[in-house]
Order: sequence, then C-alpha cells, then structure tokens
Amino acid sequence: MTASDIRNRAQQHLYPHFTAGQVWNDKNLPIIVKGEGSYLFDESGERYLDGLAGLFCANIGHGRQDIPKAAYEQMSELAYWTNWGSAHPAAVEAATRIANLAPGDLDVTFFVNSGSEAVESAIKFARQYHRSQGQPERTKIIARNMAYHGTTLGALAVTGIPAYKEPFGNLMPGVFHVPNTLGETIPEGGSAADLPSVQAIRQVIEEQGGHTIAALFAEPVQNSRGALVPPAGYWQELRKICDEHGILLVADEVITGFGRLGEWFGSIKFDVVPDMITFAKGSTSGYAPLGGVIIRKPLADGMLASPQAGIFTHGATWGGHPVSTAVAVANLDALKEENITGNVRSLEPYFQNGLNQLVDAHSSIREYRGAGFFYAIELMGDRNTGRELTEEESKHLLTQVMPKAMREVNLITRPDNRGATMLVLSPPLVADQDVLDDLLGKVDHVMSAADQYLRTNVQSLAGV
Repeated sequence: MTASDIRNRAQQHLYPHFTAGQVWNDKNLPIIVKGEGSYLFDESGERYLDGLAGLFCANIGHGRQDIPKAAYEQMSELAYWTNWGSAHPAAVEAATRIANLAPGDLDVTFFVNSGSEAVESAIKFARQYHRSQGQPERTKIIARNMAYHGTTLGALAVTGIPAYKEPFGNLMPGVFHVPNTLGETIPEGGSAADLPSVQAIRQVIEEQGGHTIAALFAEPVQNSRGALVPPAGYWQELRKICDEHGILLVADEVITGFGRLGEWFGSIKFDVVPDMITFAKGSTSGYAPLGGVIIRKPLADGMLASPQAGIFTHGATWGGHPVSTAVAVANLDALKEENITGNVRSLEPYFQNGLNQLVDAHSSIREYRGAGFFYAIELMGDRNTGRELTEEESKHLLTQVMPKAMREVNLITRPDNRGATMLVLSPPLVADQDVLDDLLGKVDHVMSAADQYLRTNVQSLAGV
C-alpha cells in the first residue's frame, strides 16, 4: 500500500482529533510509520525530531523492544481481565510500583485509560468521598484559568480554557476558576500566601463556604498558557488552604508525572503530598493506553469502610487492563534502570542555557518558561521595542510561519495559541546532549523565520 493510499483512506475514514479540516485534508498530510529513540520516520523515510514526545507521552523514547515484549508475553498469558471483584498480577504489580514512587501515603491506584478519564475519576472520587463521610454538600471544584484538565464533560468543566468549552453549552455546575501564577513573584518581605492567585482561592472559599468545596485541581507546572512554574511556596499554600477547609488537593500530573520535571512526580519536585494525583501519558510512555488516580490510602480506605458508601461507584471495562499495566511495569523498570530522572536533572541546565541563547538571538521571543524537559517559548512582536503581536501576526505565525519552518528542518512540536503565541518543547526523556543540540538548532531556525516575518511585516506596514 502506498503512502498516498494510506493518506486518502485516512481522509476518507479516519476522523481527526483537534485538527482543522484544511490541515487534515492537505495533500501532504504526514503519515508517520516508525519511531526510534527521539526520532520519527514518515512513509518516505524522512526523519523527524519528536520535540513533543508524541504528546508528552514518549518518555522512554520510541522503538524499544523490551516494552512490546512485555505486552506480547502478557497478551499470550492473560489478554483481558478486570478489577471488578477480582484482581490480576499485572495491575497489582503496576499499582505497587506506582505506590513505591509516589510521595507520602499516596499508595492506592485506580486505573483508567486516559488523562481525561483520570480527572473524571478524581472528580467523582472527591464528591463521593465527602458524601461517604457525611458531607454531601461538598460538590464544588476550584481550578485555574487556562488550565487543561481533559475533554470528557466533567473534566472539561474543570478545564479553564473557554474556547474548548464553548461548543458544548452548559457543563457541570459549581466549578470556579481562579488566576494561575503567570507573572507572579513573591513580594519583598512577603510569602506565597501574598500571591494574588492564592488570595483568589481564599476569596472563592470565603464566598462559597469552605464546607461546600470538594476539591482543588492544579498542575505542578501548568501546560496551557505556557509551562507555568509556580513561585516557591505556592504548593505549600495550596496544601495549607485545603487542610484548613477539609478540601481535597488534586495534582494533575498527566504531563508532569513519570520524570518530565526530573522527579518521578512534579509533586515531589515541589515538596507536597496532595490527596490525589492524576496520571496517564508517561506511565506507559505511550506504548499502551493507561491512566489513573493515585489516592492517599486513608482516603481510599475511608470510602470502602464507610457505611454510607462501601464502594466507589465508578469503573470502566478497560480499567487496569492486563496488557496496559504490564506495559506500565516494563516502562517503569526501564525508566528506573536507565536513570531517566537523573538524565533530565543533569541536562536541565544545558537545555536552559540553550534556551537562554535563543532568547538573546531572537527579538521575537518574549521569554521561555518551564523546568526539566518541559518548556514553552512565548513570542511577541519585538522584545527590543516592546511591540506586541497583532492578531493577524499571531494567526500567521501559528498557522503558516512556524509550521512551514518546522517542516523545513523536520521538527515535530506544537505551536500553541492558548492565551499567547507559543512554541512548546517537550522531548523524550531519553534525549541526550546531541538530541538537545539538534532540537535547539531546529528551534533556532523556526525563530529566525518568525523574526524575518515580523520584520518584513512591520516594514510593509510602514511602507518601507
């Protein structure tokens, strides 16, 4: 079968995710057929650098044989079973490995299949847990502006991106969004308690009543709006507020879990023990679908022991699937044996130094933000003059200039328009210095194209 045959059949029969029709129906729609390490190959043998780790998934890299072998062996022995009324060894082993990696007493894992389902499950657990403890009025959720928490309707309600919610009308009520930490710094002589974002949480609690709030959701580093790293002490304030009011603190680690920030979980990096951690992507490095919620054991036990509950009224046919959980075990073994978290920590300064050089070289870059192997470069019209992008310039950069420049150097990553004009960088965690050099060089080309477009556009507007 030729590449054109595959492309035509994709355009006829395969419905795309988050892809505009004109992009999907383009005669040059990429067909990716193979992966090796930090690179991907299309049907013609062209090699591309995977600058987004698939979609923040491919932590251990592409094309390994040990992980598929584990899937084959599990499928040959027990291809399918559930965690409804019984257990099987693969899910038990995966849950045990995760408990040994997670902070504090986060010792119990409820498996699902994706990040959206993980968030959906955490919402349902929070509500039912409080009900089981005699507090059915605790149904409300606090989350942050521009935060992405998934696409299923409950998770979408918690998501703080208006454009993603608008097409679907009224969603789950009782969700309150507060400012994220973009641009925030701790005032001189103050603490994280003085941050406007923290004060906004307290204001919502005061207005709604702490006794009505079920949970607070936040990512350790917020993806949407551009890899927002919180100020020191921010997570300690979240923990303090939740403890004061009996609110469950949920760390959404669908992206930051399993090494992306140089620790097994972002919660470890920021020295906090949340009540729940949601995960997906890096748990299997994308070799099989898997997600889940890690729950503090006293909470998990409290639900099952409660006369009002005695059961978590939630489940899924594929939750804790034997093949997916066997893949997770093999992936976690590989990440640990190859010291992938250590690789990220050791190369973080090198990565950031390269990004600093890109900022110095390109007037179209406002700044970059992030940590570990997770960054966003934010663009502006001209950093030297303070000129902001026009709406037309932003659209042209995102849909024309950056994608064209990326194709020229065979770079796959994500131009991002969620709140600003950005380019996201999140390579596989196996990337070494040579791969980072390749990535930074390709990004340099993309930023040069942005510089040139913006200079030409300004000159055109000025009639030069």
